Amino acid sequence: MQLTKAEEQIMQILWDLGEGMVRDIRDRFDDPKPARNTVSTIVRVLEGKGVVSYRAEGNTHVYYPLLSKKEYSKKQLFTLMRNYFDNSFPQMATFFAREKDLTIDELEQLLSETKDELEKGK
Repeated sequence: MQLTKAEEQIMQILWDLGEGMVRDIRDRFDDPKPARNTVSTIVRVLEGKGVVSYRAEGNTHVYYPLLSKKEYSKKQLFTLMRNYFDNSFPQMATFFAREKDLTIDELEQLLSETKDELEKGK
C-alpha cells in the first residue's frame, strides 16, 4: 500500500499521538496549518484505505491508527529494496553506506548491532 505525502504526514502525527481528533492532528502541523476540512478529508481517505479507524465521543470522532509505524516502515523498505535494488539487501545497504559516507568503524558497529538484534530474535 502506498500513502501520499499528506497521508504519511497525518499517519506520523497519529503514530505520535496514539489517537486524536481532527483538531489535535491539525494542531501538530507547522504554520501555516492546513484547513480543518483538508485534514478531515485525508483522515477519511486513510479510513477508507483501512489504516485508520475511529470511535465516536459525543458528536466528534477520535481517530487512531490501525497500521503500526513499524509495519508500514517495513512494507516501505521492502518495496524500496524490490523496486530499486533488485530485491537485494546487500545492494541497498551498500548504497546507503556510500551515500552516508560511513566509516569502517561505523560499519563495524552497525554489523555488531545487527548481530546482537538477530541473536535476540532467536
